[in-house]
Amino acid sequence: MREFDDDATSSPYSRKVGERLRVIRRQKRLSLQEVEATSSEEFKASVLGAYERGERAISVPRLERLAKFYNVPVDQLLPRDDVTAPAEAEGAATAKVAIDLVKLTQLSGQPFEMLTRFLKMIQVQRQDFNGKVITVRGDDTRALAAMLDVPVDQVAQRLDALDLLYRP
Repeated sequence: MREFDDDATSSPYSRKVGERLRVIRRQKRLSLQEVEATSSEEFKASVLGAYERGERAISVPRLERLAKFYNVPVDQLLPRDDVTAPAEAEGAATAKVAIDLVKLTQLSGQPFEMLTRFLKMIQVQRQDFNGKVITVRGDDTRALAAMLDVPVDQVAQRLDALDLLYRP
């Protein structure tokens, strides 16, 4: 017999969980049908859609399996009220830098491993798991400068020389 809490629970929290599930799926650029197909039908499109709409509650073990499928930490599938987008510093001296994460994964060595760990930390902080590109802004470019051993105003040039600048 199915638990009552599993169906038709359109609580505000269930809707927030569903919104996070949808955001992560879309960041991965997957349709509901693609999730169903690539998960060997473990996650049916209709059920996943019900989770995303907050019409159905997801169990903790199932949430854990979905996080593994999406390759994200479980906590990133849960809403957090304390997470807000960091405000851009007005008149920041440092321009935004878009880094190609796919190209970065192809490089090896200490500075690139450190850079990868740093960028993963930013991804978790922003809850951004598209996995292809990340835009670094403000004070984060100072950390990049230290890792790349260049002045802050030369971070973009160094990344360009390493062919790590993202170009759509």
